[in-house]
Amino acid sequence: MRDHRNTSAASADHRPPVMGMGGMGGGAARGMAPKARPRNTKETLIRLWAYLSRHRGSLFILFLLTALSSAIALAGPYLIGVAIDRYIIPGDYAGLLRLCAGLLAIYVLGTAASWIQVYMMTKVSQRTVWEMRKDLFARLQQLPLRFFDSRAHGDLMSRTTNDIENVSNTLNQSVTQVFSSLLNVAGALVIMLSLNVWLTLLSLVTVPLIMLITRKMAGFTRKHFAEQQRQLGELNGFIEETVTGQKVVMTFCREEQAVADFNAINARLRSVGIRAQIFTGLMGPVMNVVNNLSFAIIACGGGWLAFLGVTSVGIVVSFLNYSRQLGRPINELANQFNMIQAAIAGAERVFEIMDAPTEFEEDSGRRRLESVRGEVVFSGVSFGYKDDVSVLKGVTLTARPGDTIALVGPTGAGKTTIVNLLTRFYEIREGTVTIDGRSIQEYDKNSLRQQLGIVLQDAYLFSDTIRENIRYGKLDATDQEVEAAARLANADGFIRKLPHGYDTVLTAEGGNLSHGQRQLITIARAILADPAILILDEATSSIDTRTEMHIQEAMNRLMQGRTSFVIAHRLSTIREADQILVIHGGQIIERGTHEELLAHRGFYYELYTSQFQKVG
Repeated sequence: MRDHRNTSAASADHRPPVMGMGGMGGGAARGMAPKARPRNTKETLIRLWAYLSRHRGSLFILFLLTALSSAIALAGPYLIGVAIDRYIIPGDYAGLLRLCAGLLAIYVLGTAASWIQVYMMTKVSQRTVWEMRKDLFARLQQLPLRFFDSRAHGDLMSRTTNDIENVSNTLNQSVTQVFSSLLNVAGALVIMLSLNVWLTLLSLVTVPLIMLITRKMAGFTRKHFAEQQRQLGELNGFIEETVTGQKVVMTFCREEQAVADFNAINARLRSVGIRAQIFTGLMGPVMNVVNNLSFAIIACGGGWLAFLGVTSVGIVVSFLNYSRQLGRPINELANQFNMIQAAIAGAERVFEIMDAPTEFEEDSGRRRLESVRGEVVFSGVSFGYKDDVSVLKGVTLTARPGDTIALVGPTGAGKTTIVNLLTRFYEIREGTVTIDGRSIQEYDKNSLRQQLGIVLQDAYLFSDTIRENIRYGKLDATDQEVEAAARLANADGFIRKLPHGYDTVLTAEGGNLSHGQRQLITIARAILADPAILILDEATSSIDTRTEMHIQEAMNRLMQGRTSFVIAHRLSTIREADQILVIHGGQIIERGTHEELLAHRGFYYELYTSQFQKVG
């Protein structure tokens, strides 16, 4: 599994549009939802079978039980015909009782086989979707940030829950049903041909009609169920981002707009759901009409043949039952058609994520970044999140080992983008970035990121204890090391005042802590990771002035001997930086120490003096 301890999405500064930010009705997420398009159903079924076939032993036993159940089901109509011709018409009641006892025994055996069959299929289906869900989540952990930038988080959640659950339900109910149906049809045809060829031909008159109707209806339902799954994913995406941004919704009094947008998406889902269910619901009644037509043809034709003495009454009765054996499998599949189509559409959406290229596909064979001196060089680097928009334009900078490099400039200038390229969250378009003289593209991404410690402006914590949230920076850290990191980050004091101290369980995203306290914990996490290169992206922006003084002292101790990149809007926090880079419009327009830039009286001077004027 990947080591996530230092990874995070782009924050503040200039960044790509991130889905799921919430607050304004979710228009971005809806606008970028993937469009439904025709899929390769055959390929999807083959891939599903690849998962199922991992349980060949259980499937083999399962299919044996299914074959036994089908054989028992096929034996019933034949024995009923025998009972009529040999025992009922001749009046042999003793023989009839013996045959009925035999029928009872085989039906009891069939019931037992069916129960075991359901039990085994449940185990196989649950193991299969467990493997699919595991593979899907593992794939999500390997996808680049660019992938998440263009997709609603709720839609991705829908694929890991709703879509896979549809697959689970269908596997549980339909796999054995399909196999049983094939056996029933094949077995019924063999027995019918052995009994009477002419009645068999009469039974097959409606089969072409059944196949034509099924094929036409399948095309309609597949299209509508694919659209239904897409709309469901869009609805989940809207709900996720609106709930996440509920405070923003309330701040701007957009509750009514959020409800209106939700109702619009919900109405589209309802509309496509109605169409999908209507086409599915028609399958059963239409098939019943066709089956009744077949029943009538056999009854009339068989009765005439029996009247002519060509066949017996018992065989006609058997054929009437076998006609149901031919039609019932198709009816049963028709009744489950919505589930089958939803499962295929859901599986396609799951496999679409699994097929997305990972950011580690090209890492094979690349060297690991082990020991780092900390020399970082950007040479003529240009980059844009979109091909037609450049965020950085020919950026060149050098950070010597142990240097503190401050990046300042207006919002959207490209400061955070520099960090995103250093961490290889995104790949550069032009130029090179080197660490200790080697291009970062020569190293595999995991080993590169393990040498980087990142503290972002947006503090993110998991629903776990405070201790485990700090330990996320170093999974094998002892409790003493965790607490030492917290003391260095000036977080130990407030943690020990909590009801359960370090074992206090945080709510979603640390909602039971203040923003400043959450930031202190993320700083402790970075301290525990003990990185060779440190990146602070507005790490103290949410902390009060008194606490900031303590944090600044801790940061100064942490940065000793490490190459550090500090993105700051509070220019008072970077006076001691070895080099300050002023970025504007994606270019470095000024560079130097604090005193040198003030003496230059350029853009940095204006930024610095304007901040103190605002304070005053």
